[in-house]
Amino acid sequence: MTEDDGADQFLDGQMLVAMPGMRDERFARAVIYLCAHSSEGAMGIVVNQPASHINFSDLLVQLDVIPETELIRLPTQVGQVKVLKGGPVETGRGFVLHSADYFVENSTLPIDSGICLTATLDILKAIARGDGPHDAVLALGYAGWAPGQLENEIQQNGWLHCPADTGLIFGTDTGTKYDQALRKIGIHPGMLSSEAGHA
Repeated sequence: MTEDDGADQFLDGQMLVAMPGMRDERFARAVIYLCAHSSEGAMGIVVNQPASHINFSDLLVQLDVIPETELIRLPTQVGQVKVLKGGPVETGRGFVLHSADYFVENSTLPIDSGICLTATLDILKAIARGDGPHDAVLALGYAGWAPGQLENEIQQNGWLHCPADTGLIFGTDTGTKYDQALRKIGIHPGMLSSEAGHA
């Protein structure tokens, strides 16, 4: 066996879409970008659940990236960075999903098709200066699965999956991403039932 055997069964760089019967309410109607998936488990960022009462500019002040007096001088693109509830694991930690036009050696993880993940303050400082990536979302926390857990949930009809695209990851209308992802798979949202059929 070579190291590549079985690699195509992993879904890193794809979107997970929760089935209507998802038992875990934290993931009801969730659309997740899978950053890592291997025999050791999986890690992803929920891209369609905005963090309520938090905006990116205020977060920059809270994290001492910039002083409050600098808020009025921030580049306009800073206001367009969405803050998301990335998942139930490590909710106090920030993860930036972003386009590949920003890269820091030993800090940025390239994932797939021009999408990267960076979890250091450097990227927040770069965005505040106007030197950051063209597209970015900041996620608080992430979704994680133990070895074999995600594969089991997919077999139990908990998740569908589809190729990722920048609209699903970085689009600002988080409320429509679930239906967009289903349509990308070729499913009209009304066609899905939360109950499994039995013959």
